[in-house]
Amino acid sequence: MSNFDIEFFEKENGSYPAEDFILSQDKKMQVKLYRTLQLLEIKGNELREHYSKKLTSNIFEIRVKFSSNISRVLYFFVLNKKIILTNGFIKKTQKTPKREIEIAEKYRLEYLKREGLLWIKSLEIH
Repeated sequence: MSNFDIEFFEKENGSYPAEDFILSQDKKMQVKLYRTLQLLEIKGNELREHYSKKLTSNIFEIRVKFSSNISRVLYFFVLNKKIILTNGFIKKTQKTPKREIEIAEKYRLEYLKREGLLWIKSLEIH
């Protein structure tokens, strides 16, 4: 089983929203998030619930709970076993906020355009 490469999406201003989110969490949540990301790196698209969930045809979420806090980090897959982490948030409702998914989709399209991969924008990972 080969590993996947995980990268943080970089905005035009040089910031990394998913990394900024993770670093804004308390230390124990950060540790759980990084451990779950290590599992994602190993298992990739084979990682399933309760660690990972498919939200749309292109966007997935890492799910981490510590104490009463629930954190989510959204991501997508790119060819050659690459995973791009887009954004994160604290989950406060049953459903993932539509706005967070829209942000992840926007970052995905920006990434694909920047990397010259826009032709795969409709590529689905099952």
